Amino acid sequence: MNEKTNILELFDNQNGHRNYRIIHTAHEFTSVCPKTGHPDFATMTFEYIPEKSCVELKSLKLYLQSFRNDGIFYENVTNRIADDLIGLLQPRYFKLTANFSVRGGVSSVIVVEHKAEGFNG
Repeated sequence: MNEKTNILELFDNQNGHRNYRIIHTAHEFTSVCPKTGHPDFATMTFEYIPEKSCVELKSLKLYLQSFRNDGIFYENVTNRIADDLIGLLQPRYFKLTANFSVRGGVSSVIVVEHKAEGFNG
């Protein structure tokens, strides 16, 4: 765990007997371009099938806000967030789609996907 993951809170998945998808969309993600110092904006869509735990939404919001002043490339921040959540949740399936807003005429979508070993859903 790191300083940022300490923000995240989990609660027990009381429906672990079935595969069901949880989809959260955060429309106001912000970080900073490490080259220019300009703000980067993204919509982050989290989709996962929980195993034992689910992420509590207020803590997810605070966790995402902790990146607001970080100078970090799109690819790196998307993979960092995915690694943190996968590491904590240990989900059966996880997908993070980071849809970054247009800057300089270019928009970017970064997708990270993970399946637990043995999961065939």
